[in-house]
Amino acid sequence: MFKKILLASDGSEYSIRACEKAVELAKCQPDAKVTILYVVDGTAAKADATYHWNASDLDRSRREKLEISERKLTEAEVDYSIKILHGDPGPTIVKHANDERHDLVIIGSRGLNSLQEMVLGSVSHKVAKRTDCPVLIVK
Repeated sequence: MFKKILLASDGSEYSIRACEKAVELAKCQPDAKVTILYVVDGTAAKADATYHWNASDLDRSRREKLEISERKLTEAEVDYSIKILHGDPGPTIVKHANDERHDLVIIGSRGLNSLQEMVLGSVSHKVAKRTDCPVLIVK
């Protein structure tokens, strides 16, 4: 049913829970593949650049946010890949999900930046409203 699953992740507690649901669903479909999508927004990119000396440290820092999700998918023997994109998280997730024709998007109900979500509206809400496929929002 859901062969092409997009897991939007930022390393937060909610995205780790979303990963657990992605694992459960992927295990139900033998040929399912999960794409972990991490979106670097402009604000985060500037802050990251301030704390890291070079590009390899910066890339490593971003990959570390996805380590728990990677480990869970590996342990469950689920086929997965990682995609890192730059842009505003909501529209970037929507564009990728629609362009790549994913069967399902799984996203946490809250991310690392709860203040921005309260001011601008939840990323998960934007994704749910604008994607062409079903969206599972995990609390």
